[in-house]
Amino acid sequence: MFRNNYDNDAITFSPQGRIFQIEYASEAVKQGSVTVGLCSKTHVVLVALKRNAEDLSSYQKKIISVDTHLGLSLAGLASDARVLSNFMKRQALASKMTYGRPIPIERIVDQIGDRAQTNTQNYSNRPYGVGLLVAGVDDTGPHLFEFQPSGMTQEMVACAIGARSQMARTYLERNLDSFHNCGSEELVTHGLKALKESLNQDKELTIENASVGVVGVSGGGEGGKRKLEGFKLYDGEEMAPLLERALAGEGLKVQGEGQGESMDTS
Repeated sequence: MFRNNYDNDAITFSPQGRIFQIEYASEAVKQGSVTVGLCSKTHVVLVALKRNAEDLSSYQKKIISVDTHLGLSLAGLASDARVLSNFMKRQALASKMTYGRPIPIERIVDQIGDRAQTNTQNYSNRPYGVGLLVAGVDDTGPHLFEFQPSGMTQEMVACAIGARSQMARTYLERNLDSFHNCGSEELVTHGLKALKESLNQDKELTIENASVGVVGVSGGGEGGKRKLEGFKLYDGEEMAPLLERALAGEGLKVQGEGQGESMDTS
C-alpha cells in the first residue's frame, strides 16, 4: 500500500515530483457518482446522478445552493463538500454584509482553491477528497468553474467529473458549439443526455436518482438591465417534466428504483 513512505503526509514530494495523497484524493473524486455542468451566455446548469447506499436509505444530496446567485455540485466525499459549501456560504454572506453585493464567482472559487492548497503545506492536514462544479452569475455574466482536490480551479464551458464521466465528456465535446446560444431548457436537455451517456446499461435516469440546478439571467436586450434568475434546484417530482422533455422517445421510465452503492463517495 505504501509507496516508499512518500504518501504518509500531503507535504512530501516523491522523487518523481508527485504528492501521493493528492492523487489519492483525486481517486475519491473518480469514485463518486457523475455530475455534469454546462454554461451558455445566459445560464449555467448543473446535473447530477445521486446514489443511495442500499434500498432502505435515501439518496444523497448532490447539488447544494450556496447563495441566490450561486450553487455547486459534488463528486467524492460528501462530508468534505459540506465543509467547503459552508465556508462558501460564510464568504457569500460576508460579501453582502461588507460590500452590499453578491460575491463574484471567480473570487469565491479562488478562495476555496487557496483553502485546499493550504492543506498541502501543513503536515497535520489532508487534501479534500471532493471535486466541485461551481455555477453562478455575477456582473460579468454566467460562469462555470471546476475545483480539484489539489486546489486547482479553472473556468469551463462544459465539464463532467466522477465515475464514468469520460462518456459524458465525449457527449459534451460533440455538442460544444451549440451550448453558447442555448437557453436553460436546452442546457438541461443536453445535461441530462450527457448524464445518461455515463450510466451502466442496466441503469436509467429516474426522478429519484437525478437532480438539476439552474441559475442565469434574463432580459438585457439592446442595453437593457438583466434580471437575475436565482439558483433553482429541481429534485424529486419536479424532475419528471425535465426527464420527459429531455429524453422523450428513448423509452425512459420516469419512476424507478435506484441500485445500492457505497456511501463513502457521492
